[in-house]
Amino acid sequence: MGSLTFLIGGGWDATAVGAVYEPFLRAATGPRIGCVVLDEGEGDGGGGEEQFGRYDAVLRKVADCSPVPLLVPLGATFDPDRLQGLDGLLVCGGLTPAYQEAFAGCLGQLPSMLAEFGIPYAGFSAGAVVAARHALVGGWLDDGVPVCHEDTAEDLEEIDVRAGFGLVPFAVDVHAAQWGTLPRLIAAVTKHGLRHGVAIDENTVVEFGADEARARVSGLGRAHSVRPSADGGVLVRSYRAGEFIPAVPATPSAPTAPGILAD
Repeated sequence: MGSLTFLIGGGWDATAVGAVYEPFLRAATGPRIGCVVLDEGEGDGGGGEEQFGRYDAVLRKVADCSPVPLLVPLGATFDPDRLQGLDGLLVCGGLTPAYQEAFAGCLGQLPSMLAEFGIPYAGFSAGAVVAARHALVGGWLDDGVPVCHEDTAEDLEEIDVRAGFGLVPFAVDVHAAQWGTLPRLIAAVTKHGLRHGVAIDENTVVEFGADEARARVSGLGRAHSVRPSADGGVLVRSYRAGEFIPAVPATPSAPTAPGILAD
């Protein structure tokens, strides 16, 4: 049996923290919540310790827990042995391609360890993106054509899809309504042959159980499901809090072109 996965679309609205984090903390097997933070050094967002402090404060506000900082210096790799002794794992936000690179050496190992230890996974922004099998790590151009604002590109030009954990059966984009990233996900589904993608608004969480065929939406915003259609376009539907996204369709909406990715 796999672990529960909670995908958070970003956001720091204080009125939403209960709805966003409480399901994850309730699923944790104890108080020790590991928080993986990419330490990008001092800058506008502060260093790793400062960033960890933001998550520490939010988690403690929601539940009686003991967050554990798991800082990863920029350019370094995450050691999955650091999962031992934890009761839950939160992979935090930051530069999404750098998070994917930090986990590149343990993409296959970490999910099995989460399942073995019974540890639920939560991903905030970048952490939500890398939870997918195919991680949409950024970019703002589709063959040179802008599909979202350059400021959302994560220091990339062309839309980039890389290997992720495979904890959920759909690709993920985040900050959907706030940053206008839904068109990027639509372009990725079309260009890379993905069978399903979900773009999540800020202050919104999508909860998925590894043995389930649907995902539950909670929080203030919506989650936007994107699937290919039989005519070569896409089907888009938005789900609000309390609704369920069919995560694993019985049959694909459209055939996947040969030689490209398939979710």
